[in-house]
Amino acid sequence: MRQSGHQRADGPPPAVWTGRATNRFQWIAAGAGAACMALGITLAVESPWTSGIAALVMAVVGCVAGGLLVLFGTLAFVHVEVRVDDRAMEVRCGHIGVPRRTIPFTEVVDADYAPTVTPRQWGGWGYRWRPDRGTAVVVRRGEGLVLRLADGRTFTVTVDGAEGAVDSIRGHLRHPTPPQTPTGA
Repeated sequence: MRQSGHQRADGPPPAVWTGRATNRFQWIAAGAGAACMALGITLAVESPWTSGIAALVMAVVGCVAGGLLVLFGTLAFVHVEVRVDDRAMEVRCGHIGVPRRTIPFTEVVDADYAPTVTPRQWGGWGYRWRPDRGTAVVVRRGEGLVLRLADGRTFTVTVDGAEGAVDSIRGHLRHPTPPQTPTGA
């Protein structure tokens, strides 16, 4: 269930809010990684290399390893998914959901809307850390949300509909879920 937009300040937050952000430019970098891998495989299979086997092995391994790093490093940040429920915010990156981070609301002081988050602010795309700013997951330029954590750090993530996420998080912070008591005995 996707909830976005504003909610009434006095009402309880939606049970679950989900959002997503995508960066189609990352597919270009992933294509470059795949091309590098293909070059390495082509060298290994069809190479009339006359400079010796060591040079051939180094070229093949370098192309395949470099291609794999670029391919998987970019595919991990083609998109990000954010899920806010009554207990935590979960951030999952890429198609397999790794890296993943769950931040319980017991560790959150507040949430703020950021109208413009850029890769330049964080030193690039991906999962970023800066000692002066905190941690961020940046998959594209645009709106995002910033969690202010109890330890003084921040966690920023780019996501479409970030205002809805902020409203939901603030609502959960104002209206915490009561502890569940076991039934029966």
